[in-house]
Amino acid sequence: MNFELFTFYWFSAVLVLAGLGVILLRNPVHAALSLVLSFFTAAGIWMILRAEFLAIALVLVYVGAVMVLFLFVVMMLDINLDRLREGFWAYLVPGLAVGLIMMVEMAMVAGSRYFGAARLPRPADPGAGYSNTRALGKVLYTDYVYAFELAAVLLLVAIIAAIALTLRSRKDSKYVDPAAQVRVRRGDRVRLVSLPVETES
Repeated sequence: MNFELFTFYWFSAVLVLAGLGVILLRNPVHAALSLVLSFFTAAGIWMILRAEFLAIALVLVYVGAVMVLFLFVVMMLDINLDRLREGFWAYLVPGLAVGLIMMVEMAMVAGSRYFGAARLPRPADPGAGYSNTRALGKVLYTDYVYAFELAAVLLLVAIIAAIALTLRSRKDSKYVDPAAQVRVRRGDRVRLVSLPVETES
């Protein structure tokens, strides 16, 4: 067993344990930290497979942005753990059924000779000077340019919809017009009243 294969097995074991930690840990902060560890380990596996761009994108996007947001939200909210644990057994059977279906599908894709990677030839080593980032960009902006632009338009529509949902007028929220706050004058808010001085008789 060479060092690369040993590193792959080590990262795979850590990834499986971190994934189990995300599911089994009861503290949401610990579960989120286990998810961060699983993302880092998956990025290490991508590096072993010579997919540096995907590894860096996984670290920057998921660990650097999404997981930091998850951690801040989990730590800022006062989550009632006892209430979360109440419905665990009700969702256990559907969760196990979905997990079993996913395992069967992954076994069909990975191990069958009619699906997926089992019927594909092993790719040759491209060499030391090969850049998968350049190859990915070339394929993305030539063969799949319309799909890439369509995905960009969908993301833009999603961003505009999210902004529109936050700016909609709600009856249950107290809204103050910023323009009205800027135009206010001291005389509109404060009125000086002259009262006669009272003297003791």
